[in-house]
Amino acid sequence: MSLNQFIINDLTPTSPDTLIGELQDVFKRLTYSHIPVLKEGVYLGCLSETDVFCFESSEKVTDVFYAIEGFYVRDSSMWLTVLEVFAENDSNIMPVLDADNNYLGYYQLNDIISMFNHTPFFSEPGGIVVIEKSCNDFSFSELSQIVESNNAKMLGAFVSKTENELTQITVKIGSSGLSGVFQAFRRYGYTVVSGHEDDGFLQTLKERSAYLNNYLNQ
Repeated sequence: MSLNQFIINDLTPTSPDTLIGELQDVFKRLTYSHIPVLKEGVYLGCLSETDVFCFESSEKVTDVFYAIEGFYVRDSSMWLTVLEVFAENDSNIMPVLDADNNYLGYYQLNDIISMFNHTPFFSEPGGIVVIEKSCNDFSFSELSQIVESNNAKMLGAFVSKTENELTQITVKIGSSGLSGVFQAFRRYGYTVVSGHEDDGFLQTLKERSAYLNNYLNQ
């Protein structure tokens, strides 16, 4: 799915001549964590709500250029990349630039998380298993082979933890053949940390995703 449909332009970027007091008023009205800064149409970066309320209201944006954060994504960026940049910068809006560095607007974190919740990993019925193996001894191709050789379908997988040379992988599997898949993982030397039939565990994941969304938007 293309992310371009989620680009928003209802927040007017600020300029270097804007008074900090004006930005403080904007942050009081809105729930955004940052405001983009443009100079003559060129994207400079973002000012955070936290920083803006540390400055004197009589100062101008140009006086606090040192606080500008230069994060952004391209309009061609994949949604997982976009989600990663959101997390790295503790932001709930993400400026979007095209290949020529033109500012196109921004993404909202809510929309990107919503896309994640509508992927087959969350929306399709099935079960989730968390498995563990040495960092050097697992491969996603092997995981797929194990699942499919047991007449099941792998709906998604990601590395959820790496610690002490062990890697944990969370795998979403279609509804059929779950017990056989769990047993096969053990035969191939994987430790099954937890395995769940779909409804309860998946609902917990969704609730945690919603909690994360609400937390980041506070």
